[in-house]
Amino acid sequence: MKHLVAPSILAADFTRLADEFAMVNASEADWFHLDVMDGRFVPNITFGMFIVEAMKKMAQKPLDVHLMIVEPERYVEGFRKAGADVISVHYEACPHLHRVLQQIRASGAKAGVALNPHTPVHLLEDLLADIDLVCMMSVNPGFGGQKFIYQTLPRIRKLKEMIEISNADILIEVDGGVGLQNAESLLQAGANVLVAGNSVFGAPDPSSAIRQLKAIEPVRTF
Repeated sequence: MKHLVAPSILAADFTRLADEFAMVNASEADWFHLDVMDGRFVPNITFGMFIVEAMKKMAQKPLDVHLMIVEPERYVEGFRKAGADVISVHYEACPHLHRVLQQIRASGAKAGVALNPHTPVHLLEDLLADIDLVCMMSVNPGFGGQKFIYQTLPRIRKLKEMIEISNADILIEVDGGVGLQNAESLLQAGANVLVAGNSVFGAPDPSSAIRQLKAIEPVRTF
């Protein structure tokens, strides 16, 4: 399948958010990526369910909601009702991850797991049947505009191998420092979804930046 591009709204201009959503709606982007931060799991605080609900009214494409929060199980149903189509929770925030993944799927959303840069990918080996998406953090979560961590590439390759061995149907998403400078390498490693923040909304022509990310045709190396 062709890879997906998910512009990260955290990098958008919130003083003209309706215009930013209209641009993404009209572009070749596939999803909206929404970063929810609670000031506890990560240092920053962004927005919650009411804002996601307002964004859903503007969005003509699926909402990919990334919960960087503690106790995400308390809020899964609320974010689903607000309009989330994909809900990702952090492995590091879920002592009962299997239960939370089942909860997300029962709500009707796709179930995602996000991994911090230091978390070994093999920890997901026994959960692959319950996962629809793995969000590989290629920066430390909590702040936009960070530099890409290149150790992410072998981590993606390892995860891709695990998925193929298990014959699972899982998307590999990469979040953090993604742009034209590394997108081809990420896709070659096995990524399916590119989350792009500053590389889209900081570009002179955001629609063109999205188009260029979508146009990449990597040569598979595995």
